[in-house]
Amino acid sequence: MIAPLRSLAARGRIAVLAAVAGALLAMTAAPLQDARAKIFDPTSFTLDNGLQVVVVTNRRAPIVTQMLWYKVGSADEPRGKSGMAHVLEHMMFKGTEAYPDGKFSELVARNGGQENAFTSYDFTGYYQTMARDRLELIMKLEADRMTNLVLKPEDVRTERQVVMEERRSRVENEPSGQLSEMANASLYLHHPYGTPVIGWTNEILSITAEDMRSFYETWYAPNNAVLVIAGDVTAEEVRPLAEKYYGPIPRAEVPPRDRVEEPPQSAPRRVELESPRVRQPSLSIRYLAPSYNTAEDAATPYALQVLSEVLGGGPTSRLYRTLVVEEALAVSAGSWYSPNALDTSDFGFYISPRPDVELDKAEEALRAEIADLLENGVSDTEVAQAKERLRADTVYAQDSVNTAPRVIGRALASGQTIADVEAWPARIAEVTPAEVEAAAKQVLDPKSSVTAVLQSEPTS
Repeated sequence: MIAPLRSLAARGRIAVLAAVAGALLAMTAAPLQDARAKIFDPTSFTLDNGLQVVVVTNRRAPIVTQMLWYKVGSADEPRGKSGMAHVLEHMMFKGTEAYPDGKFSELVARNGGQENAFTSYDFTGYYQTMARDRLELIMKLEADRMTNLVLKPEDVRTERQVVMEERRSRVENEPSGQLSEMANASLYLHHPYGTPVIGWTNEILSITAEDMRSFYETWYAPNNAVLVIAGDVTAEEVRPLAEKYYGPIPRAEVPPRDRVEEPPQSAPRRVELESPRVRQPSLSIRYLAPSYNTAEDAATPYALQVLSEVLGGGPTSRLYRTLVVEEALAVSAGSWYSPNALDTSDFGFYISPRPDVELDKAEEALRAEIADLLENGVSDTEVAQAKERLRADTVYAQDSVNTAPRVIGRALASGQTIADVEAWPARIAEVTPAEVEAAAKQVLDPKSSVTAVLQSEPTS
């Protein structure tokens, strides 16, 4: 499974996944009126081999989720070997000597559990959800494949073909996927975020078992991972199990995540795609934007989250209210932003016109809204309401046993800390209209933008 793709469909309300996609942290904040309250109140400890373990007790159901995050993703692949991180994710299910040929998945299913995995630019994750009394089993299984994975050449060839089929269905046979891939490659001129997580076709086919072994042994180590356990369990119960199964795995010399920087950009770009398979035309405009890790001013990512909520946070947001309801030009319109990238992220807008409205007219209206934002800014009321909507969206976040592992794991795997996660409500509460306007003027620079246009091509 590939974590949130940078596609119009995925990023549309993925300001939701916020990330996917982006404000995952935003989706889990405590009420703003209690800005200093803790969100998950986790307990964290580190094993002697460097594995960070985080435990979040959630008594709402007698279940537990184990989520293991490796601090490596597709942006860490050797040049010319795109898709390697994702192929290795597939290979992790092929088995070890102790649990060969899919035995891992068989045992999880037999014990009533669910499992999956995901790959993104900055991390790779594996998770299982089971009854609380099966925690020892899934810890034993996951620890085993951290160090004992069997990588057979014939299995690598098989999984390469599986990934190729996945690419065909998600990208090559899907116009929005094709356009998103081209738009992303145009947005990032030099940085590996411009290379698709799933990889380029010719490079996927070049991956060998030796490549897999090298990547696995380089990055899959306890001191390069974060283990998050959430559910009907305490840290006192988790610690002896973690020490028993993960503790004996030796640490490794993990290289630094050295990546090239995106150079200054000097001209806007535009990519267009027409296809008879397009049923609903759409347009997006995306801009390079700072993440938590790259912002010169630490307040900027929080201001951009509030800005995205003001503009595209649902049916009461500015873009939806103006372009969909009042002017009746679009069936959908909004924005997205995710601050959780290890390197530079992106901020974007999208619009899909009504059937009787030309896409050019919809684009003109969307750009007029962006211009109005830059000229006239945001009101105190809009900012206050955006904060309240963020709060309202997070009221039930702690109900799900899977939310805490996703939010905490993503944060820790991409350069944040537990303190950053817990401080999110306070930092959002401090955002001012002036900071929102300054962030908008900083980011919405046409020179670092890509416009992506998806239109229907009439059949003959």
